[in-house]
Amino acid sequence: MKTSLLNSFTARGLVAAFTLTVAQLAHAHAYPTHQAPSAGATVTTAQKDVAIDFDDGLEPAFSSITVTDAKGKPVTSGKSVVDSSNRKHMSVALNALTPGDYSVAWVAVAEDGHRTQGHYSFKVK
Repeated sequence: MKTSLLNSFTARGLVAAFTLTVAQLAHAHAYPTHQAPSAGATVTTAQKDVAIDFDDGLEPAFSSITVTDAKGKPVTSGKSVVDSSNRKHMSVALNALTPGDYSVAWVAVAEDGHRTQGHYSFKVK
């Protein structure tokens, strides 16, 4: 009886540990929840920055946004910044944009160290 009870507790403990591990892995990466300008957007006003909100807090030292024009030339006027009061928000200031196509590439390193990346484009009319 003692062995059976011990095996039952061990099995339940392993199931609980596995469940917690899977839950942590599911939330271990930072993905965008909002982008401004948004992917595929055509904007008519001058953009002063590109801003992305994520579903998890970011590590500022390892997270970044780059914006390039159709020729691949960077159009940012500084380094990307993770908001110290809201570590889920990252932005980068832009130079004056002329009409054309622009590409945004982002790297997000969550506070737990997991890295995600992505890209999208927008157009200025």
